[in-house]
Amino acid sequence: MPQFTVNRRSVLLAGLGAAGAGLLAACSDSPASPPLVDPSGSPVARAEAARGGTGRERPVTITATADTVDLGGGTTARTWTFGALPGTPVRTTAGDTLVATLNNHLPDPTSLHWHGLALRNDMDGVPPVTMRPVAPGGSFTYRFVTDRPGTYWFHPHVGVQLDRGLYAPLIVEDPKEPLGYDEEWVVVLDDWLDGVTGSPDQAFAELRKGMGGGGSGSHDMGGHDMGGHSMPGSGSGSGKGNSNGGGAGPFMLMGATSALLGGDAGDVRYPHHLVNGRIADDPEVYRSAPGRRVRLRIVNAGADTAYRLALGGHRLTVTHTDGYPVRHEEVDALLVGMGERYDVLVTLQDGVFPLTALAEGKDAAGRALVRTGAGEAPAAAFRPAELDGRILAATDLRAAEEAGLPKRTPDRTHRIELTGGMAEYDWALNGRPFDMADPSARPFLVGGGERVRLEFVNRTDMWHPMHLHGHTFQVGDDGPRKDTVIVLPGRTVVCEFEADNPGQWMTHCHNAYHGEAGMMGLLAYRA
Repeated sequence: MPQFTVNRRSVLLAGLGAAGAGLLAACSDSPASPPLVDPSGSPVARAEAARGGTGRERPVTITATADTVDLGGGTTARTWTFGALPGTPVRTTAGDTLVATLNNHLPDPTSLHWHGLALRNDMDGVPPVTMRPVAPGGSFTYRFVTDRPGTYWFHPHVGVQLDRGLYAPLIVEDPKEPLGYDEEWVVVLDDWLDGVTGSPDQAFAELRKGMGGGGSGSHDMGGHDMGGHSMPGSGSGSGKGNSNGGGAGPFMLMGATSALLGGDAGDVRYPHHLVNGRIADDPEVYRSAPGRRVRLRIVNAGADTAYRLALGGHRLTVTHTDGYPVRHEEVDALLVGMGERYDVLVTLQDGVFPLTALAEGKDAAGRALVRTGAGEAPAAAFRPAELDGRILAATDLRAAEEAGLPKRTPDRTHRIELTGGMAEYDWALNGRPFDMADPSARPFLVGGGERVRLEFVNRTDMWHPMHLHGHTFQVGDDGPRKDTVIVLPGRTVVCEFEADNPGQWMTHCHNAYHGEAGMMGLLAYRA
C-alpha cells in the first residue's frame, strides 16, 4: 500500500466523520455571509419533490476498497476501486430513484459525488459542505431522483482520491430515446500513476512545493495577454510531454504544450493512459460487425489530462455533451477535458480499428480496439489520421432546440477569475484559495428563481475545466448545455443557468490537483 500524506483537509474530514449531528450545520454558518439554504432544509426537500418521478427504486451497493488491479500486459497496481476498474456502470431510467449504499472499506474517509446530476443538495457528496464524510468502516445511503437522461459518472469528493481508481459511469436511460442505434459502448478515459510511480497524495505534496520562482515554469499571467508565450503546435508529436527537467521530482511534468489547450497542457507525469482500465499495449477489444451503428458514451475520468479522441477509419457524429442533446455534428476527433462527457454515433466499417485517446500535449496515448472482421491490429504507437482532422471542442457545438435556455436578462452576474500558478502552486478563484475548514466564507450568492450569469475569466497561462455542481449552464447565447467547460488561458467563457436547485454547491476546476490546491468556490442560495 502506498504511503499517504496527512494534510489539514484529511484531519478535518476525519474529525467530521466522528462528529455528532449539528457540526455540519455549524460548518456552513459563517459570520461573513448571510444565512444560507441548509443542504437538508425544506427548500431542498420541496425541489426534490417537484422532480416527481416514477416511484421505482434502483437499489445498488458500492464498496470502496483497497485492491490490486490488472492494467494489462503484466502491469498491476495497488490502488482503491469500487470493485473493478473502472467501476461497473450504474444504470437507471429517467424518473427512477437511485438508492445507492456506499460501504467504505478504505483506511480514509470518502464520499460519492454524482457528477453532472441536478439532484437534491444533501446527496451531492461533498464533505463537509453537504454531508459528513463516510468514515472508514462506515456506510451511507444516497437516495435521489434521477430525472434527467444522460451520461454521468460518480467519484469521491475528498482530497485527490479521484486520481485513484474510485470512479464509475452512471447512465440514466431515456424511456423515449430518440436516437436509433444497434449497440452501446461506454468508454472511460483516465490518466494513471497510483501504485505505479507512487500515490496521488505524494504527487500533490510534490506539486504543492511549487517551482520556487517564475520564468518559463510560472503559470501566472498576472492579467496580461499571452504575449510571446510559445505554443509549438498541438504537442501531439513534440516529445516535450515526457520532459522532466528543471529540478522537478518524479511527479511534476515539464514542457507539455498544446495549441488546442492554449499553451501548457498539464502538471503531472503519468506512466499510463487508460481506456476502460487497460494500457495501450494490451487494450480492451470491442467486438461487433460491419454496418452496426454504435452509441459511444465517453467519460474523461482523468485528473490532469485532456484527451483528443478518434476512431481510426471513421467519423463521429456528436449527439450529446454532459447529458444534453446538441445539434448533430460530424467530426474526426473530440477534445475531452476532465469531467466532460460526450455521446457520439458511429457506423462501423469492416476490419480492426484503434480508438485512440491522445493525451493532449503529453506525447502519449491510451487506446482500445474495435474489431468487426479479420485483420492485424495496428501497433500501440500508431496514430490514426483522424487525430489531425476536424477536432471539435464543446464551444464549437450548439444546443439542440429543446435543450437551450429561454432568452432572459440575467438577474445576477458573478465574475469568477481563475488565478494562481505553478511558482507557488496557489490555484484559486478571485485570488482566494478555497478554505475547506470554512467552506461558506465569501460564497457566490444566488436567489431562488434567478437567471445567473457566470463569467469564468482565466488569468493564468494554463487551461481549466470548470465544473458547477447541481446545475447545468448554457455556454454563450446558443452554445451547449453543460456542467463542465474548458476555459483557455487568457479567455473568458460566459455561462448562464437557472437557479432552480436550492442549496450549497461547489464550482471548481476539475483538474483534481488545482481544485485541491484551492481553485474552488461555493455557490450558495440565500435562505
